[in-house]
Amino acid sequence: METPLARTSRWRRRLPRRRGRWAAGLAALVVLAGAVTWTAVTGDGDGPAVHRQDRMMRVDGVSLDTSYFTTGGTGRRPAVLIGHGFGGSKDEVRDQAEQLAGAGYAVLTWSARGFGKSGGEISLNAPDREVKDVSRLIDWLAQRPEVELDAQGDPRVGVTGASYGGAVSLLAAGYDRRVDAIAPQITYWNLADALFPDGVFKKLWAGIFINTGGGCQKFEKQLCRMYERVAVSGKPDAAARALLTERSPSAVADRIKVPALIVQGQSDSLFPLGQADAMARAISGNGAPVAVDWIAGGHDGGDPETDRVRQRIGGWFDRYLKDDRDADTGPAFRVTRTGGIDSTDGAALTRGESSDTYPGLSSGTETIALGRRTQTVHNPAGANPPAISAVPGLGGGLSQLSSLGVGLSIDFPGQYARFDSAPLDTSLRVTGSPTVPVTVDAQQGDAVLFGKVYDVSPDGEQQVLPSQLVAPFRITPDQQGKPVRLTLPAIDHSFAAGHRLRLVLSATDLGYASPAEPTTYTVTAAGPLTVPTAPALKTAPAALPWWTWGLPAAAVVIAALLLLTARRRTATPAPDPALADVPLQITGLSKKYARSTDRYAVQDLSFRVEKGQVLGLLGPNGAGKTTTLRMLMGLITPDDGEIRVFGQAIRPGAPVLSRVGSFVEGAGFLPHLSGRANLDLYWRATGRPAEDAHIEEALEIAGLGEALARAVRTYSQGMRQRLALAQAMLGLPDLLILDEPTNGLDPPQIREMRDVMIRYAAGGRTVIVSSHLLSEVEQSCTHLVVMDRGRLVQAGPVAEITGSGDMLLVTSAQDLSEPLAGKVAALPGIGSAVRTDDGRGLLVRLDGATPPELIAELVRLDVPLTGVGPHRRLEDAFLTLISGGSA
Repeated sequence: METPLARTSRWRRRLPRRRGRWAAGLAALVVLAGAVTWTAVTGDGDGPAVHRQDRMMRVDGVSLDTSYFTTGGTGRRPAVLIGHGFGGSKDEVRDQAEQLAGAGYAVLTWSARGFGKSGGEISLNAPDREVKDVSRLIDWLAQRPEVELDAQGDPRVGVTGASYGGAVSLLAAGYDRRVDAIAPQITYWNLADALFPDGVFKKLWAGIFINTGGGCQKFEKQLCRMYERVAVSGKPDAAARALLTERSPSAVADRIKVPALIVQGQSDSLFPLGQADAMARAISGNGAPVAVDWIAGGHDGGDPETDRVRQRIGGWFDRYLKDDRDADTGPAFRVTRTGGIDSTDGAALTRGESSDTYPGLSSGTETIALGRRTQTVHNPAGANPPAISAVPGLGGGLSQLSSLGVGLSIDFPGQYARFDSAPLDTSLRVTGSPTVPVTVDAQQGDAVLFGKVYDVSPDGEQQVLPSQLVAPFRITPDQQGKPVRLTLPAIDHSFAAGHRLRLVLSATDLGYASPAEPTTYTVTAAGPLTVPTAPALKTAPAALPWWTWGLPAAAVVIAALLLLTARRRTATPAPDPALADVPLQITGLSKKYARSTDRYAVQDLSFRVEKGQVLGLLGPNGAGKTTTLRMLMGLITPDDGEIRVFGQAIRPGAPVLSRVGSFVEGAGFLPHLSGRANLDLYWRATGRPAEDAHIEEALEIAGLGEALARAVRTYSQGMRQRLALAQAMLGLPDLLILDEPTNGLDPPQIREMRDVMIRYAAGGRTVIVSSHLLSEVEQSCTHLVVMDRGRLVQAGPVAEITGSGDMLLVTSAQDLSEPLAGKVAALPGIGSAVRTDDGRGLLVRLDGATPPELIAELVRLDVPLTGVGPHRRLEDAFLTLISGGSA
């Protein structure tokens, strides 16, 4: 059998090389004059300094923005090309480029067509466009004096990248034989299978592709037409599949014959583990070395393990580009597993387990018996409400919590079939794709179902969906009425002893398009669930039981689950017509602390808010402000009392909440997407029409400018706050609730926020703002509600609350001198007199004198008065009301 080393030598010697092609290609690649800059980049520690050369290259009539990273010296070295993710640019891979350059590589990065400062249209890695661009960049590398050559015009070169950049690394290896090694990360093998799995349209992720790319106008026209056609019909056609397949690495599967390190994410509903499995089988089948690494993160969040992955890629290239036989390329298969919480920072603890061979997705199978009764599943009209599993942009790493025994998913009664196993006698680690035979009948046409396997606790009260993953299935009429084997999502998950496995087949899922016509399916589990266990994996010490370390995270999510299910158990009071125009009325609201019979977070709270008001909700820490706002949003349920918004009683999921926008305790954004893409995704998840979003008005208010096109991970805290405000304002809600909206903002931004709230309410809408910045509340709010220890202290107009007390403001038509202020302060019954900042007023504190007596004395002193009135700063009033409590 040929050894990997012998194969490496063979790859170096492969002939004939296309020696004439680089020359022809170079003629089509022109470096734009005057577009080159050199920048010195400081190296880490004692490493060599890295220099960056930025230049615009003209490739086949399109300008590509590139950066070239090298260190000094005259010796030749291998080269590495690094592609970026979809919606990004060369800037997002700069750190990795500098790291590889410091390790002795010549590194070239570029912004793909349609992204960053590069020209052209987005063609989704078309062979004659984006892929051809990579070959032109290789042509350029072949002319660099510092780049090592295998032959004339043939540089020693590797390609890596994540997502979009990972796909182009695979395609480059398939189309250009000069590529010597690749390291694709969290990417696709067949884009049609990724976006149209089993003929079901992955509508949310497809929409993200379009919006992250800048909208349909940025794409090649036939791609735009394809997307619009499928988005309208809700079902991919043969032409759409063919278009995406021809631009996928799978189209050149037999040509990819170079060492490949495949890194794929477990938390990834866009490009799940099955995509990596397909590429691993194909490339290893061509005789090339392959290693597979399942990381904890992915497109749905979680830990991307950046440092470890970069180190492994460096070792891979050292072995196959530098021919370093001592380089550590890592095991053939590695999976990151989560077990426990770091008590110092609350982060999930991870460990790696590995094997000397890649087990695939079906190694070491065991069978688990399921209940086999026939069940009826209803597909509702319009496929609404949809079940929820993964929600791109809203998960924020939620999928990783499943490894901690925590999960959040929703299936609606009547819309799914459920088949449970018996309690497990021993723990079971599933690594790969479970399969199950089912029999399905539909009233008409295709049956579209979504399969997932839950981990169910012994008491049946909690179920966890591993990595929040679901697999769609389209079962055609010719497949119906007989057993069909379904392949469920590939996972790595430990089921504890005493737990059950639960197979759920749902008629809907938020991330996918389901038939709009109402129909009914009958579903039967026709056999046991077959689960892979990958027995060859080296087992690390067992983690603690999930309940010992998962409770902190579980508390939040379980509470959300209980509230969601409570929606179906609790009757909602009838609307009150008399309050139909009243934005908010709270009556007798109370909420006790958990496990307490007499300690209240909020107690007997009542107040009313009218249209056009900007209401400030004030109180010291622990006053119950946030608890009140969370009850108002339906996030937690009051123990007593009532909240009505426009006459409708608030319950979790109440329809009237669609008239409420909120920014409570921060907002979660998908960091790799742009600000605009996050807002588009959030609105799509609400299920409301796009034209109702009023996104341009919200963006104008946010004032993020060009930053909207940048990935959110590059945002400052202040920019995130403004993006969260824009998200809260989507749809221009009639009632806007803001909890500490000025956190992280500088003074000019705080002033802008104040103006935004005032303008928003001036249009007849209502704003409720909770803030500790009393000066801002005083300037922006029309009314106040002051709370302390859960109770209402005072409510009313700002002027009424601040106007009482013993402080008077005296104003004059001319400047008032310091000596005059001294004379006033010395008058009988006057405690103090201080000039205002503009010099034309006095703040006078009465200490026994009456206002008429003060006015008489001012007239006697010939002060040209223009006004005398009560004055008290909000801070003074607030501290008085709460008896000196800490704000």
